Amino acid sequence: MTKVLIVGAGSAGNVVIRKALSLSDIFTDIHVVVKSNESFVRIQDTLGDRITLHQCNADNTVVFTELTKKINPYLVINMALPYQDLSIMEACLAAGAHYVDTANYEPIDEAKFCYKWQWDYHDRFKKAGLCALLGSGFDPGVTNVFCAYAQKHLFDSIDQVDIIDCNDGSHGRPFATNFNPEINIREITQRGKYFDSGKWVETDPLSHKDSIYFPQVGHRDAYLMYHEELESLAKHIPNVKKIRFWMTFSSSYLNYLDVLQNVGMTSIEPILYEGKQIVPLQFLKAVLPDPQSLGENYSGKTCIGTVISGTKNGEKIKKIIYNICEHQKAYDDCKAQAVGYTTGVPAMIGAKMLIEKKWLTPGVYNMEQFNPDPFMDDLNKFGLPWSVENYEYKID
Repeated sequence: MTKVLIVGAGSAGNVVIRKALSLSDIFTDIHVVVKSNESFVRIQDTLGDRITLHQCNADNTVVFTELTKKINPYLVINMALPYQDLSIMEACLAAGAHYVDTANYEPIDEAKFCYKWQWDYHDRFKKAGLCALLGSGFDPGVTNVFCAYAQKHLFDSIDQVDIIDCNDGSHGRPFATNFNPEINIREITQRGKYFDSGKWVETDPLSHKDSIYFPQVGHRDAYLMYHEELESLAKHIPNVKKIRFWMTFSSSYLNYLDVLQNVGMTSIEPILYEGKQIVPLQFLKAVLPDPQSLGENYSGKTCIGTVISGTKNGEKIKKIIYNICEHQKAYDDCKAQAVGYTTGVPAMIGAKMLIEKKWLTPGVYNMEQFNPDPFMDDLNKFGLPWSVENYEYKID
């Protein structure tokens, strides 16, 4: 029997639960921890007869650790907020459980994410004989595995990686984010950064735009951003010269975001309101649509991939490895829109890799450090088929 504990049941967490339930021979005993009463009631009403449900705030390391020790899982899948990563990793060490997440740690009082906080756990996890798999979503996650696959099968050496992410869908709402609004907006509004010739180059937020070609979608305006997989890929791809991350946004989305920034609603600095301290961005999160509510009426598709340049047999080549995910197919499968689906499915597969001992090595690791082949096979099996093509377009 393999007992797993899933922390969080939002849009992507719900996908992990449903996908795990479909593999009852692998995920034989599923426990789920949620924070709010609303989430508890929703999950209890829809899936409560097939899982064991708990209510707990993972921010409270002591309480969450005691619960984790009581459950005694083989593996913890962290689908909670990235603020909680370190608390959950501490609980895993105390309970003797392996660990999987989809986003790296960032402190709640600063919009800054980096892997150092979690990489510093490597020796402790190794000594405990436990594996921590970091960033098992799509980007980060699948995009890292695409790079590992390219290293193994397509290139002798890699010079440049451009990760490109396009949501070419419509949810019919004036303004909404496709995953947790607080995390999404913090990510978009921070300064950009990319790796170039051994150095990190910083840019103003969304200041660099390019028209990028996305397979099955066409050319779309995409913006240069910093994303955490750049940090690990720059470390683990030998001699790579440049790594960048690009994401598309509609003009309407950016107009709304600009107004919200100008009136202070995206700030993470607490303000005093009617005698209470509130964080404007957390209030904004409360009034925006829940990303999980977008799925039913979502149309269109996502295209996420890696454009990789390098050499093979002495010749310069450029390839793209990518996935197309249709919002309605994701909803039909897991009652989720494609952004939650493309995060939740890889999280389940990453956990499956550890349970099946295909990737089980004590310590803290990023996705590209393991053999990509079994993971790539499972992407095709569980709803995220991928393609490899020559890429003839320029990215400035």
